[in-house]
Amino acid sequence: MSPAQDELIVTVNAGSSSIKTGLFAGRQGEEQPRLLARGKLDGIGVVPRLQIVMADGTVVKDVAFAPEHVADMKAAFQQVYSALKEGLQNRPPALIGHRVVHGGMDFSAPVRVDIATLARLRTLEPLAPLHQPHNLAAIQAALEHNAHLPQVACFDTAFHSGRSEMSQLFGLPYALYEQGVRRYGFHGLSFEYVSQRLIDRAPELATGKLVIAHLGNGSSLCAIEAGRSVEVTTGFSALDGLPMGSRCGALDPGVLLYLLDQGIQVRDLETLLYRQSGLLGISGVSSDMRKLRASDDPRAALAIDFYAYRIAQEIGRLATCLGGLDALVFTAGIGEKDAALRAQVLQHLAPLFGLRIDDAANQRNAERISSTASTRAVWVIPTDEESIIARHAWRLYQDQHL
Repeated sequence: MSPAQDELIVTVNAGSSSIKTGLFAGRQGEEQPRLLARGKLDGIGVVPRLQIVMADGTVVKDVAFAPEHVADMKAAFQQVYSALKEGLQNRPPALIGHRVVHGGMDFSAPVRVDIATLARLRTLEPLAPLHQPHNLAAIQAALEHNAHLPQVACFDTAFHSGRSEMSQLFGLPYALYEQGVRRYGFHGLSFEYVSQRLIDRAPELATGKLVIAHLGNGSSLCAIEAGRSVEVTTGFSALDGLPMGSRCGALDPGVLLYLLDQGIQVRDLETLLYRQSGLLGISGVSSDMRKLRASDDPRAALAIDFYAYRIAQEIGRLATCLGGLDALVFTAGIGEKDAALRAQVLQHLAPLFGLRIDDAANQRNAERISSTASTRAVWVIPTDEESIIARHAWRLYQDQHL
């Protein structure tokens, strides 16, 4: 591609201690920008390390920093942004696309972010305290770096916004639903990407009934029919549904009333639910599945067993919502790499759905891991949130002439 025809797009996926970026080239009239490079800066404020990898896998930068040099998201953004630009002769990007976890009621599609929009998004921070503040800190850093460069927010909740009212309701007074107390759903960027990739691989599933399991430190499932989100395991916040690395998952509200009655403070309760529960809370060992696998503590095994049990439970529920199941897909860090967990989940489901695993394919994390005896296909498809962010941001840029 000639430089005159290409526009550069930077994507940003900011977390509490890391920032992942992508650099893409977009051409007018084309839907999907082409990947040029990826960057990741881990250990912000602790042991910062930056790596830049070109699309062909070549590592062009791998450098560690003193903690005081990358102490916050602003400094992290500047380091990653500068490194990406160096790799392309300092050509300026046309826009930056950001992952934002929660869009609430107001944001069901990508939007250009200005100071006023940023302020509205900050009001949603209590609904996703592990993610939203860091997502918005990266946008703030980008705006401060170049106030004229278009910033596009792409929302994890947006993919789920077309679900039925039934799927979004809680059993609470309807007035609360009208005020925004409803089940939103998360990991939408991942679900959108993976469902599209699956249809590329198996076009006959374009109108099919799918359950996608996004299993990582944050975990959720999504029921999809004909490419659209039908039902999810997450809800009003990113706490609901499956137990996660340090988040509790689905919980009887009576437990919260009990803890409050026992005198726990609201902020301490938030810490308990978001940071001290899930795999970490049950095991007492770690929120990291790899460390649980390596541990001989019986509670580590219990945490894994409970995680697999809950995943299988929710797959069954989502298949019921769909009225059937044509394919099951595993994705994200645990879903893509933990063969033992996939086998455990499928063992729970086999009597109900006739799912049969190809052990050799599963062990090598093959794309399709179901055996020829399986009545339904089971897939492992790596997610790529940066790619879908680039696509959405580029489409908005072209449509609205940002």
